[in-house]
Amino acid sequence: MYSSATTPTPTATRTALRPPNAAAGRPGPKQVPPASRPVAPRGTEGRSTDARVPAGRTALGLRAPEAAPPVGHRLPLARQADGQVLRARRPGQPVGPERIDPSALQTPAVRAALGSVARICPAFTPRQVLREGSRHILVAGTIGRAPVVAKCLAPQAVRSEYFEQLVTDFHHEVAVYRAFVRHRPPVRLPRLVAADHDRCVLVMERVPGRPAARERHPVNAPTPGEVRALLGAVRTLNLWRPPSDVFQPRLDYQLEIARYHSVGQLTDRDAGDLRGLLHGLGQTPLQLCHGDALLSNMLLAPSGPVLVDWEQAGWYLPGYDLAVLWSVLSGDTAARRQISQLAQNGGTLARDAFLVNLVLVLMREIRLYDVPGAGEEQRIMIRRLYDDAALARRAVRAAVGTR
Repeated sequence: MYSSATTPTPTATRTALRPPNAAAGRPGPKQVPPASRPVAPRGTEGRSTDARVPAGRTALGLRAPEAAPPVGHRLPLARQADGQVLRARRPGQPVGPERIDPSALQTPAVRAALGSVARICPAFTPRQVLREGSRHILVAGTIGRAPVVAKCLAPQAVRSEYFEQLVTDFHHEVAVYRAFVRHRPPVRLPRLVAADHDRCVLVMERVPGRPAARERHPVNAPTPGEVRALLGAVRTLNLWRPPSDVFQPRLDYQLEIARYHSVGQLTDRDAGDLRGLLHGLGQTPLQLCHGDALLSNMLLAPSGPVLVDWEQAGWYLPGYDLAVLWSVLSGDTAARRQISQLAQNGGTLARDAFLVNLVLVLMREIRLYDVPGAGEEQRIMIRRLYDDAALARRAVRAAVGTR
């Protein structure tokens, strides 16, 4: 969904971009058990219902005490977020702390976000603050009996130097979700419940599952079976062909090369090699990509992978999502080989497009993490990123030499 500070990873062994001659044997897909508590990373989830706002609802959307049920009335079974079955609470019975965190819901930023959500979803009942950051606020709740997640632009973002870009990205994500209502993609994603374009509010279905990773560069990679499932979902999306006017190109490749060249991250030769590959890709059809295919933006649900956070979705050169996954799976040599093989299966042009994407993605990661005051673990990750970038440069030069 958005870039965020993440936990650095230790140095990992560099791997070749060229796949092995014979694919190594892999164990079969591992069944992913249902998570004990549905967790949604950054921007997630919600389903539309016809529930109406009770007359006794308070300013925070919590239900006011109701009259006790008649004697002998049996309460229906309900299922908590942690998967345990229990009796539904009696009307008027206070909600336990495991269901609602009043202190988290009372912060000024969250209260402002809930006010914006109430304008488009009066029946929304907040349950838990999933994230309260400087850019976005995520609040899990319900509409009737349907679990949802509300995503809002944080009030602090107004004072950020990136405010205009954050608003633009939020508007784009709303547009993407609305486009998916008309043109349903072949991958699982949260369903749109409601959206307020002007106030930057998005209410989505909350999908049960756990993130494939909680960090941008995870220390522990998913299992081989989970990696295969995630790659399958990404490739399914990439091969989908919606109408060309539904989505827009999201990356100006020439501008990106010039930007990294101007700050010294790309040498004159690097920039020339990338422009040479781009020239040969002039007639290559673009590919619909998620645009931010980090493991933290993918949920492992019982029904299969779920892609969330669509702020960067649009048309890219083929292999952009694969390049993002390659850059963050530094500790999984087998996964990197599999990604490289998928990228090259499409032929020379697909390989060249993947390499251009990979160099630009690695330049972005270096610019994100190579900052003053980095700790030892982060410096280790920075060295690994520079090693990966050197490897990608050599692969680009080899590709230019074979044209």
